[in-house]
Amino acid sequence: MNMYHTHKIAHQLQKTPLRFLAKLIYYLNFFLFNSAVPPEVKIGKGSRFAYGGIGVVMNKRAEIGEDCIIGQGITIGGRGQDRAGIVKIGNGVFIGAGARILGTVSVGDNAVIAPNSVVIKDVAAGTIVGGVPARFIRDGITKENQKMYV
Repeated sequence: MNMYHTHKIAHQLQKTPLRFLAKLIYYLNFFLFNSAVPPEVKIGKGSRFAYGGIGVVMNKRAEIGEDCIIGQGITIGGRGQDRAGIVKIGNGVFIGAGARILGTVSVGDNAVIAPNSVVIKDVAAGTIVGGVPARFIRDGITKENQKMYV
C-alpha cells in the first residue's frame, strides 16, 4: 500500500459520515511519508507519487489529473493574496522533484515541470517549463515521447 492508495481511501471516506477516518488516514500519511495531502484533494486514476510521496504538500482544493507523476518534495498551493486559488493539473503531467506550483494555475495535459521549478503562471499542454520562475523551454511533447524528456 502506498500514499496514492491510502489517499484514495481517505478521499472516499471524506464523502461519508466517517470523515474522522479520513482525517486519521491523513495523519497516518503525514507520519509515514512526511506529506500533507488532504483527503479533499482530487487525484485521478493512475497517478503516482515518486518515492512514496515524501515531502509532498498540497492545498486541499488542488485537482490532479490521471496518469501524473508527482515527484518528492513538491508543493502545490496558493500564494500571497491568492491562497484559496485552485491549482489544476492535467492528465499525464510529470512534476519534477522539489517543484512548486503556486497560485491559481492550470497545467495542461502531458506537460513536464522540471525539478526545482517555481510555476506561477499557466503551463500549456505538451510543453516543458523550468526555472525560477518557470519559463517555457520546449513544446511538442506528447504522451508517447514524454519519456524521452523525463
